[in-house]
Amino acid sequence: MAGAPTVSALFAQRVVIGVGDMAVSNNDMVTLSTYALGSCVGVIAYDPVAHAGGILHLMLPDSTISPDKASKQPAMFANTGLPLLFKSLIGVRADMSRLRIFLAGGASVLNGADPFKIGARNCGAVLQYLKTAGYPIAGQDLGGNVNRTVHLKVSNGEVTMKLPDRSEQFSL
Repeated sequence: MAGAPTVSALFAQRVVIGVGDMAVSNNDMVTLSTYALGSCVGVIAYDPVAHAGGILHLMLPDSTISPDKASKQPAMFANTGLPLLFKSLIGVRADMSRLRIFLAGGASVLNGADPFKIGARNCGAVLQYLKTAGYPIAGQDLGGNVNRTVHLKVSNGEVTMKLPDRSEQFSL
């Protein structure tokens, strides 16, 4: 029957990761998505052998400004969210030595009028953590002044990044 959905399309799921949140999966039917990465940074990690991946949508670089908030919502901060992401990936059988990482966001969306430079500070915190932990970065689109939306297909590691004027695809 023409136009009939495939069986896999019937069971496909989109998991939306909100601001200051995180999700991981090893289900080939799942696409992980996060929207409107402005000054926030999206950390997308994927193990191509285990077909396991995750997205962290972090808001701020350091949890010391609000330890109570960090204990309730650790994914909000780089220094608490990144360890949580990697621990959660181990829980879905990802091998840390095979991880491919893509970073997006960290923009200055207030047309340069951000005296706190949250986007740049978020980028710096993420890059420093990954360097210290020894995780190589397969790709990144950081900085600038536009929002980004990213989607990760868990089945094949395809990352689609949407910007206001274009879409780009990367394979992890």
